[in-house]
Amino acid sequence: MFSEFRKFILRGNVVDLAIGVAVGAAFNSVIQSFVVNIITPITTIFTGGGRFESKHITVHGASITYGSFINSLISFLIVAAVVFFLVVQPVNKLTEMALKKKDTGDPETKKCHYCLNVIPNQATRCGFCTSELKTKKA
Repeated sequence: MFSEFRKFILRGNVVDLAIGVAVGAAFNSVIQSFVVNIITPITTIFTGGGRFESKHITVHGASITYGSFINSLISFLIVAAVVFFLVVQPVNKLTEMALKKKDTGDPETKKCHYCLNVIPNQATRCGFCTSELKTKKA
C-alpha cells in the first residue's frame, strides 16, 4: 500500500500540480501586495483619501464594505490578464504554428488535419482519431 502511495505521489502530474499550486499562491500574494500597496493608494486620490478597503455604505444598519470587494476585483483582473497574456496567448501561438506545419519530412506520410498524427498519404481515414480525410483527386 505504501509503495503504491509513493508511486502515486511521485507521478509527474501530481508533482507538477503541487508546484503549480505553490507558485500560484506566491503569485497571488505578490498581486495582492501590488493592489493593496500601489493600486489602492492611487485610487484614494479619486475617492477623497482615506483607506479604500474601509470604504462602505450602510443599509438598515448593515455595513457593506465595497472597497475590499473592489480590491479583490482588481486583483482578479490583474491575475487574469497575466495568465491570458503570458500563458494562454503563447500556447495558442504554439498550437497555431503546429497546426500550420503540415510537412512530416517523409514524402510517404502526411499529418491528419484533425489530430496532427502522422498517417500514410493514401489513408482515407485517420487511424488515430478515425476522422474522414479529404483526398486529392488524381
